[in-house]
Parts: sequence; C-alpha cells; structure tokens
Amino acid sequence: MEIQERPVRHYAGVRRTVTAEAFADIADRIPVILGWLAERGVAPADAPFLKYETIDMPDAFEVVAGVPVAAPVEGDGEVFAASLPAGRYAVHRHHGHPDGLVAATAELIEEGLGEGLAWDMDQDGDGQHWAARLEIFRSHPLEVPDPADWVTDVEIRLA
Repeated sequence: MEIQERPVRHYAGVRRTVTAEAFADIADRIPVILGWLAERGVAPADAPFLKYETIDMPDAFEVVAGVPVAAPVEGDGEVFAASLPAGRYAVHRHHGHPDGLVAATAELIEEGLGEGLAWDMDQDGDGQHWAARLEIFRSHPLEVPDPADWVTDVEIRLA
C-alpha cells in the first residue's frame, strides 16, 4: 500500500445500481462512454475506472463507470460529467484476474485500518457511502488478452 496525493480528476460517467450477479451492467458501460467521448472528439486522459459510491452488501452497489478527461465535459443522456475529489489516497496495485479485486480491496482496507488510516466514508442504513473508492483498469483487454495478466489500481480516498 502507498499513500499518494491526487489532484481533482474530471471524468465522464454513467451510474447504475447493480447486484453482484448483474455487475456486468455497469462494467459494460465503459465502451459506451469511450464511444460517447470519441463522438465529441474528446480523448481519455487516463485509464477507465469503476467508482463504488454506495455499497449495501450483499444486496446492491451504486457504481459509476468513468473515463477521465483532461477538462470538464458537458454530459447528456445517460452520460454525466463529474470530478473525483483531490486528496490523499491509499493505493494498491493488483496484478491478476478481476475476480481477485474483492480480496485485494479488503486487504487494502484492513491494512489501512491497521495503520490507523480513516477512510472518506460514511455508513448509514443504506450502506457505506464512499467519497472515492476506485478500481482503475490499467490493462486494455485487446492489448493484454489474458485476464491473469491484467493490472488494476485500487484507490481509496482518505478522510
């Protein structure tokens, strides 16, 4: 785990409430966002990500699929514009299949708590509400076809 300072990061995104069984419903929006940006002549500024906003295990997740952009864009339709907050983030680089991300995230959270870190998260009857809990997909599936070789950064904003 590393602690890294992050600037504000603008993105175009799509939000969905999904279950674990229907998680592909949100992950499959990344190509849609990339196409939406391409239609407008906007290049991605970094790798696409999933942002977990609300987690109500095991029932549902409110998740944003996002693609970073260099400057704010104006959303329309299902695509909206937003920004990830600046601040300090705990970062863990996961090498391997995305099925390992749940365990990698749990290890990052456990390690952070063990070191006395506080997450930018509130909990209420609806679940955990995270300011910025991210999985950033560093590997492009067309360039790295074997998911066992994929690289994903897990980033969680500190309070």
